Parts: sequence; C-alpha cells; structure tokens
Amino acid sequence: MKFDIRNATAADGEVIATFNSRMCQESEERPLNPAIIGPGVSALLNDPSKGRYWVAESAGDVIGQIMVTYEWSDWRNATIWWIQSVYVHPAHRRKGIFSALYRHVESLAHDNNACGLRLYVEDSNERAQTTYQSLGMVNPNYQVMETIFGDTKC
Repeated sequence: MKFDIRNATAADGEVIATFNSRMCQESEERPLNPAIIGPGVSALLNDPSKGRYWVAESAGDVIGQIMVTYEWSDWRNATIWWIQSVYVHPAHRRKGIFSALYRHVESLAHDNNACGLRLYVEDSNERAQTTYQSLGMVNPNYQVMETIFGDTKC
C-alpha cells in the first residue's frame, strides 16, 4: 500500500478529532465530547509549542495519525517526546502504517535532540503493547497516575 506521511494542517482537524473519538471509543469504550475534542485538536494544530500531529495519507485520504507532546526532563537535561493520539483507520491496519508513523517521529526526535520517546497504553491492550515492543519500546516499570479536573475525561 502506498501512503505518505506529512505534517498535519488545520484542514486535517476534523478527521483528527474524529479519529481521536474513535480511538477513545475503541480503547476505553467511552465517547469524547465533540465540544472539547474539536477545539482541543485545533488548539494544538495552531500552537506548535503544545505539540505536533503527523498524518499518513493515501489517495488523498488521511488513514492514520500520530501526535507528540513534550516533557522537559531535568534529570536528563533534554526533552522527552510523548506519543499520543495514535490511530490507524481499521481498513488500513496491519499494513505498516503505525510503524512508519513511529519511525518518522523517532527520526525527527533524534534530529531535534530529544532524549527519548514515551507513550502510555491501556494495561489490557496486549496487541498494542506487542506492536510497541516490536519497535524497540520497553516497559520502564513506571505506572502513570493522574488527576483530571472537570469534564475533560476521555
């Protein structure tokens, strides 16, 4: 399958928000609030300091996406890139699209002097964990904990 990876633009906002909603429904069996996710995607697309999206495109259609946000690590005196909002359209899964998106981000992270990549994955999502491990990612034995304020939960 032929596809290209490119920087996402504001014109991709609607499909990215739709993919994010589908991802949340698939992985957590919960809907995202359209009044929050649409503006949230737009905010990131309009402010590179928040992060970046890249999309995989085939025949003019966005078929996959990946987002990165940034965490400063004083321990490492460098930035860690957090991979988020990963989604590949079901009709295009198991065709190397996520691997290509990951390798693209990995290369850019190296070029931009990031010290590493991180992501979080649902404990029960063994398929995703296997995919991430096949790309060289490891479980660092940290557990993510959070407090989310207001009505912004997935």
